[in-house]
Amino acid sequence: MKHLRSKILALLVAVSLIGAFVVATDALAGKTITIKGSTTVLPIAQVCAEEYMRKNPSAYISVQGGGSGVGIAGIVDGTCDIGDASRPIKDKELEQAVSRGVSPKAHVVAMDGIAVVVHPSNSVSAFTKQQIKDIYTGKVSNWSEVGGSGGEIVVISRDSASGTFEAFNGLALDKEKVRPDALLEASNQAVAGTVAKTPGAIGYIGLGYVTYQVKAIPVNGIECTKETVLSGKYPFARPLFMYTNGKPTGEVEGFLNFVLSDSGQDLVEDAGFVGLQ
Repeated sequence: MKHLRSKILALLVAVSLIGAFVVATDALAGKTITIKGSTTVLPIAQVCAEEYMRKNPSAYISVQGGGSGVGIAGIVDGTCDIGDASRPIKDKELEQAVSRGVSPKAHVVAMDGIAVVVHPSNSVSAFTKQQIKDIYTGKVSNWSEVGGSGGEIVVISRDSASGTFEAFNGLALDKEKVRPDALLEASNQAVAGTVAKTPGAIGYIGLGYVTYQVKAIPVNGIECTKETVLSGKYPFARPLFMYTNGKPTGEVEGFLNFVLSDSGQDLVEDAGFVGLQ
């Protein structure tokens, strides 16, 4: 009898431990946020996630890139809690979401300017929007045609899955096709790196990725700065988004509230982007 009681007690302890583990796991899952998408929004998501987790030790946030298309697809298929995007959701993506019972909700978290950049050694000091369009659509192929010292223009673009590509294509190229010999890169960082090591190159990147390694060129006489982006004077300005499935709740709501708070917007500015406040 004593031996039976010991077995029962051991079984009850084991069940209690399993129950506690399940509750703890469920609690942890409730505080875990998965973010993925735009490489432009990526630095914002990363710095905000780090600070949010520092202030909320029980929260865990996983941040991944992949492009705006990946972020929006993640909301549609339920593989992420927040989908980063540097462009608005497309009609076909929205239709797919609705067909699956998903209600994508856009949250503007920052503003950005798409800077047109060249190698620092390039003598070009200004572009018109038309010149940029002519370069990217193939009408212009030599630097001498746009005020440079000559040489073949090496055109660097983002791939078509990129929100930056979508925004640039609409704002700069009036939705015309990019020349077929353009070199396609998968991220802002890759474009910046290629331009930095290619004297004849031209590319476009989010304002937060502009460093001394590349030279940002004014467009229509307007430099790409926080002030000109916020005022709307810079021609290639755009909002940056974090998408959720419907109105956010719980930890996701807490995180988004933090991103939009004074502290979060300070981090947006520190990352080189334009805060909303």
